[in-house]
Amino acid sequence: MTKPPAGEPAPRPARRDVQRNLDALLTAAAEVFAAEGVDAPVRRITEKAGLGAGTLYRHFPQRSDLIVAVFRREADACIDAAAALSAQYEPVEALTRWLQRLTRFIATKRGLKAALHSGDPAYENLPAYFMQRFLPAIERLLDAAAASGDIRADITPYDLLRTMANIVDPDDDAYTQRMITLLVDGLRYRTGATGR
Repeated sequence: MTKPPAGEPAPRPARRDVQRNLDALLTAAAEVFAAEGVDAPVRRITEKAGLGAGTLYRHFPQRSDLIVAVFRREADACIDAAAALSAQYEPVEALTRWLQRLTRFIATKRGLKAALHSGDPAYENLPAYFMQRFLPAIERLLDAAAASGDIRADITPYDLLRTMANIVDPDDDAYTQRMITLLVDGLRYRTGATGR
């Protein structure tokens, strides 16, 4: 660890209560956004978090700051789940379970499309962030499942991510789960007749 320049105090780690408040706000905001969209009243978020508006605005002066933080955190959690599932399950089962996990992330993005097209520069880097984080994780899952011989090897990570974005219905989880089953069945189709 490098020392700060002379005359500058060493940075202090965030106090536990500050981190706890931040986690509570992000968790509450994710739940509220999933249920009501990103334009939901701030009051709903602070009530769910059990904190005051001042605490929220101290961490997130603009609504866009909160939205970006929530979606980056949710994306990171979804990516982390890919590695955990790969370690726990056979490749196709890990892929299937992760696709189910991905649907929860996509469903939380209710209202994000409008925000992304709002012209607010705060959102400019989010699409690239999602692609940089998701595509390598999907590639690892697909490669492992294809190497096992259980799925076809001619689908790209981008194709799968785009397909998932199109089949998720945030208001009908049963439909979404049926579509995932059909998708995985399609990946299994003629596995012996295709190759990279």
